Amino acid sequence: MRIKNILVSQNAPEDVERSPYGDLIKKYSINIDFYKFFKIKCTTAIEFRKTHINILEYESIVFSSTNTIDKFFELCKDMRIEMPESMKYFCATESIALYLQKYVPYRKRRVFAAKDAQVASFYDLLIKNKSVSMLIPCSQDGIPSQLESVLTENEIKFAQAVVFKIEFADLVHDVDMDKYDMIAFFSPNGVKSVQHNYPDFQQGEKAFAALGNAAKQAVEEAGWTLHVMAPTKEYPSLTEALDAFLKEYASRRR
Repeated sequence: MRIKNILVSQNAPEDVERSPYGDLIKKYSINIDFYKFFKIKCTTAIEFRKTHINILEYESIVFSSTNTIDKFFELCKDMRIEMPESMKYFCATESIALYLQKYVPYRKRRVFAAKDAQVASFYDLLIKNKSVSMLIPCSQDGIPSQLESVLTENEIKFAQAVVFKIEFADLVHDVDMDKYDMIAFFSPNGVKSVQHNYPDFQQGEKAFAALGNAAKQAVEEAGWTLHVMAPTKEYPSLTEALDAFLKEYASRRR
């Protein structure tokens, strides 16, 4: 396997050269391009009211991504809804819980995070709080089937709240996929965008990286092989995981 060109399915940092990606580019003499595989559009208050979901009827909110946090509170602001002090928040990872502080005073609210980055820990957290009704903000595609099964099997009262919509980018015309030896995914929607644009897509010799369990699961469900995963105990960030991988597979090593 020869890694020379990497496509990161995110917008580029403001200063790539000074970012961890810039360090990888210099260290391994590789090329890294950035391109967002999809766009997120917030659900409007008018659209959400048609679902007849009353956010304040639920005792907790469940978050699995920072994007979902942003869109949920954007919708709440549009609808002039303020979260009560009694509201609980369950987060898939510690980093998501920390990001929640952007909207929720950490000390004054009840914020819970999974013990580690494993999806099983997140499910355990929800099961331990099964007596609490849960509202789960999500996209128009809904929550993962596995999560829905866990909630249903454990008789947890929950509802899905569509707070944003996904619009896939035109990868066929905007990106030369054949150019890249590796693709880094940051969410299941990045995987779905590839499948949408290329119904017969074959991974071939491309290496895949994923940030977060949701992206990891999407890659595996697509039948693809995952080569790099973060966060883990050993590699808290994707760039650290990529660094370890590139030590063996970067082009200058071949």
